[in-house]
Amino acid sequence: MRLDNFHSVRTRCRVGTTLFALVMATGLTGGFGVGFATAEPQHGIAMYGTPALPSDFTHLPYANPDAPTGGVIRMGEGGSFDSLNPYIRKGSVPWMLRFVASESLMGRSYDEPFGLYGLLAETIETGENREWVEFTLRPEARFSDGSPVTVEDVMWSYETLGTVGHPRYQGLWGKIATMEKTGERSVRFTFNVEDRELALLVGMRPILKKAQWDGVDFAESGVDLVPITSSPYMIDNFETGRFVSLKRNPDYWGADVPFRRGTNKLDEIRMEFFGDSAVAFEAFKAGELNTHREFNAAKWESQFGFPAVASGDIIKSEIPHQRPSGITGFVMNTRKDVFKDWRVRDAMIHAFNFEFINEAMTGGAQSRITSFYSNSVLGMRDGPAEGRVLELLEPFVDQLLPGAIDGYALPVSNGSERNRAGIAAALMLMEEAGWTVQDGVMKDVAGTPFTFEILLKQGDNENQAIIDLYVSALERMGIVPIVTTVDSAQYKERTDNYDFGMAYYRRGLSLSPGNEQYLYWGSDGIETPGTRNWMGMNSPAAEAMIGEVLNAGSTDDFISAVRALDRVLTSGRYVIPIYTFAIGRVAHAKELKYPETIPMYGDWIGWQPDVWWYEEE
Repeated sequence: MRLDNFHSVRTRCRVGTTLFALVMATGLTGGFGVGFATAEPQHGIAMYGTPALPSDFTHLPYANPDAPTGGVIRMGEGGSFDSLNPYIRKGSVPWMLRFVASESLMGRSYDEPFGLYGLLAETIETGENREWVEFTLRPEARFSDGSPVTVEDVMWSYETLGTVGHPRYQGLWGKIATMEKTGERSVRFTFNVEDRELALLVGMRPILKKAQWDGVDFAESGVDLVPITSSPYMIDNFETGRFVSLKRNPDYWGADVPFRRGTNKLDEIRMEFFGDSAVAFEAFKAGELNTHREFNAAKWESQFGFPAVASGDIIKSEIPHQRPSGITGFVMNTRKDVFKDWRVRDAMIHAFNFEFINEAMTGGAQSRITSFYSNSVLGMRDGPAEGRVLELLEPFVDQLLPGAIDGYALPVSNGSERNRAGIAAALMLMEEAGWTVQDGVMKDVAGTPFTFEILLKQGDNENQAIIDLYVSALERMGIVPIVTTVDSAQYKERTDNYDFGMAYYRRGLSLSPGNEQYLYWGSDGIETPGTRNWMGMNSPAAEAMIGEVLNAGSTDDFISAVRALDRVLTSGRYVIPIYTFAIGRVAHAKELKYPETIPMYGDWIGWQPDVWWYEEE
């Protein structure tokens, strides 16, 4: 619905295609393979069934092909950066570069759980069981320097990323048995494991220009060498740690590709970096930035009354979505002895007085994450596991923690600062784990004090305030943690190497979980640096559930497998969850506009700035 200008709020009533409608439209009510034509070239591919858009689609349903080009979007980013190569592990890189500064063989539609359409590739072809996949490049595909994108560039990119690139690319490479040129513009990948998702994942790797890296150490590049790609945007200017400016390539090769029509309309994307989120917000209020995402509901209601909002020069837009909550909170590193015992982790969760903190920070306006996949059809259900979910979990009953099968829910306090019931429960759990309060200090039987380090990023004022309240509660238990604040480069270095006890942790999750779940929760991440398994979990049950997700034979099996995985993750008590973001809140200059149709994923990667445009009224 649209609200009046007095409130300076716009909301959009149509949120893309609902998950239910997509399930029905793509034939996911029974066998997943029904309706997918194999062994002949296609315009797109879906995880199961056929793609939602037909072969003659003209543009993504949430893009406006008639939008004008021009204008600048100026975005505030936290922290700093010392590299412009987002494809390697070394260095701190502006997060958006990975998504706006490169292209892949296929492009993802965010109005479907998992659907890809031709981008650099004009067609995709796959075997009956997706044991192989073949792509044919568009003859017109060009890098920003005007040179053609070739099969050799594709093959070099996959091998390089898979061997010396960021760990996010290496898991896929290990599942490719062969990669071969099958024609002047065609390349085929054959897999060494049964995994339906691999045919899609192969289509989503960035393609780089091979010749640029002759005689250059790809893994060591930083701001000295900007990767050449085929993207609509090129890095035009930057100052290390301060700003990055990307300009739209007027000679971009793919403007008429259906996947691109209505996207990339802005002339410039400028990222300004601030060490302090409060400074970034003041820069937005002063007009130095023209878009701002707000995650604090109370601040959204109470601190956006400045003149530009009152005059209508700044619009407050609320963007609905249907994606999972993911997990946001404070992760406990089980590589550290103090957090190996689940009862200690449970005690830390009981001591975290969310209701009081939520009132202090947001006026009680934010709801809480209840599980990793909450807010979606994939989230675990209340109470004991039943049906197929129970069948999947039962083989691991001896390994699972309390709550995985019989049901788990986060503790809820009465909202008072003392949180007597929560502290009492925490003390009891600590005692069961071998820790008691001795002379006012929590110690083990040998008299060793219980303590740990909480790692925060410099300028993260909101999380600092939350931790201050949390530390006060822990002190009442005789626990005095060490709170360390470091700059963004140090934060990345330390979290990449799991050098912390507790840290702020955020992982977005999608409606199409797949192989990336191994990177998030797989046992390889216990020792391998740079994975997303910050908690260091080693759960055969979780890995088995991921396998079930990847090889599900029906919609019911797929949903049941994710719900079972959600139970394993949540009952593992690895993270102290905080706020869920059921809607996106974006304040922006009135000249920055977006289409009426909102994709299923809402304000997510592939929405701003991809389908926004600048238009003066």
